[in-house]
Amino acid sequence: MIEGRYFADLGLVRLALVTLVAVTIGVGGRWTEAGDPRLAATGRDDDVTIWVADNGFHTDLILPRAYLSEGGGPLGQAVDSLDPGSWVAVGWGDARFYPDPRPVSERLLDGLRAFLWPGNPSVVLLDPTTRPPEAIYRPGSLHQARLSRAGFLALRRRLSSSLAVQNHAPLRGPASRVGNGQFFLSVESFWIGHLCNHWSAELLHAGGLPVRPGRTIFSAEIVRMAHSTDATPGIRDR
Repeated sequence: MIEGRYFADLGLVRLALVTLVAVTIGVGGRWTEAGDPRLAATGRDDDVTIWVADNGFHTDLILPRAYLSEGGGPLGQAVDSLDPGSWVAVGWGDARFYPDPRPVSERLLDGLRAFLWPGNPSVVLLDPTTRPPEAIYRPGSLHQARLSRAGFLALRRRLSSSLAVQNHAPLRGPASRVGNGQFFLSVESFWIGHLCNHWSAELLHAGGLPVRPGRTIFSAEIVRMAHSTDATPGIRDR
């Protein structure tokens, strides 16, 4: 009886989630919030190449370390504290669920807690790599985009604003148990109204790319934003 009741309750939760997503798309999925045209990629040599990595559910932004370090501040300190690597994968998520490397199937209840309970603490992941993104991610999961230098600086400011700071230094969270990354505490809250893909979309929108706010719950919207730079040289999928 307990097992049957548990799966009945879980079914109701799933139905509620599907309904909420459908309402969100219906209300806000049709309108587009334009990016700042002053930040558009120029096609010049000083444009900055970034990558979007999509696993079908969660997105990371793969950003050049040299540009992340520039400007110093808490974000510069966080990046300088990392292991070597010319690229840094940047992600964000619930402070308890995101750092846990176990399969999602073993953490369903905690996942529901992260989704449904508002105001959950969160963390930013900075994961350096010495290899180029094309050598790490499977084909089709990696999408290249180009930002103007001003656009990248705006994205960097949005990323920096997410970090929790004490005495002008970022507050470290747990070390990543997958790869060489480091988690840093964030001032933002995680729940279904503000998920990892919302966060990635906010960074890309800060960098000048257009976004459909009602659809940023899905990783596909982040990929679409990357493809909004198709008009600039060098856009491609890997």
